[in-house]
Amino acid sequence: MPSHAAPAHADLQQAAEWYACLRDGKASLREREAWQTWLAAAEAHAMAWQYVQDISNAFEPARSLPNPRETARHLNAASDRIRSRRRALAGLGLFAGGGLAAALGWHQAWLPAEVMALGADHRTATGEQRQLTLADGTQLWLNTASAVDIRFDVHERRIVVLSGEIFVATARDARPLRVQTPQGEMRALGTRFNVHLQRSATRLAVYAGAVEIRLAATGRTLVVPAGRQTSFTPEDAEPLQTAGLDGEAWTQGTLVAENLPLGQMVEQLRRHRRGHLAVADAVAGLIVYGNFPLHDTDTALHMLASALPVRIAQPLPWWTSIEAR
Repeated sequence: MPSHAAPAHADLQQAAEWYACLRDGKASLREREAWQTWLAAAEAHAMAWQYVQDISNAFEPARSLPNPRETARHLNAASDRIRSRRRALAGLGLFAGGGLAAALGWHQAWLPAEVMALGADHRTATGEQRQLTLADGTQLWLNTASAVDIRFDVHERRIVVLSGEIFVATARDARPLRVQTPQGEMRALGTRFNVHLQRSATRLAVYAGAVEIRLAATGRTLVVPAGRQTSFTPEDAEPLQTAGLDGEAWTQGTLVAENLPLGQMVEQLRRHRRGHLAVADAVAGLIVYGNFPLHDTDTALHMLASALPVRIAQPLPWWTSIEAR
């Protein structure tokens, strides 16, 4: 996805329709002239066109690669090299108290999260979910586009979240189990809990037992009991709230919507779907109820279209929008 802010929804949709019209090179002269007129009519149109191109370029290149299998082999080899280097640095003992991965969990500014995730012990792609049983019997679920490192030794069990979202059901063990993100450290107190690493905060929801949080910058601690959740930064934590069903339901491949605005639901579906997914402002405030499949976002979208006064527009295979019907 492009790094710059998204233009207005209507402009994006018009740009996507023009891209669909022109991409095969068969557009008529009149269509190309109309596109040029639209493009020159406003700076916002040019921004929207560039945005559509940026996204489309991420999906189109495979069509022109001379040898896609060879390209994939090189990408996999690069991933292996990153993983090997991280293991080697950790083995040098350059960082005390848990090795390189533990230190990087707190200080990742010099190494992008995408690179960290590429060499992670366990990771999932967009739209993929995975359940693991760790060496101590702890059950670990990785949500879409997530990555973790596992650091177990004789003194502690540590899970470093590099990206995305995990759910943990702890096993009995004398060693403490800690989950680490850039915002802080969570110590499990015999529990089931969800951890979602967001852009500048970590969201913790506890469903059994309790979890103690230690904030990275201040060292302040607080305990989150079962049935409660909070979001925290390195400096502070939000007041406790009731834990939502969504933090546990995704482990069963389900998105639970309870009085959820359509715009917020689209934000969650977007994490599980490759390409552009957006909703028109006119319908973003519609309220959604129900259970929706995360493993089949197309079905989820059709369910929305059948329950709400909306339609699904898809001018390109990787460009989907929810519009007013």
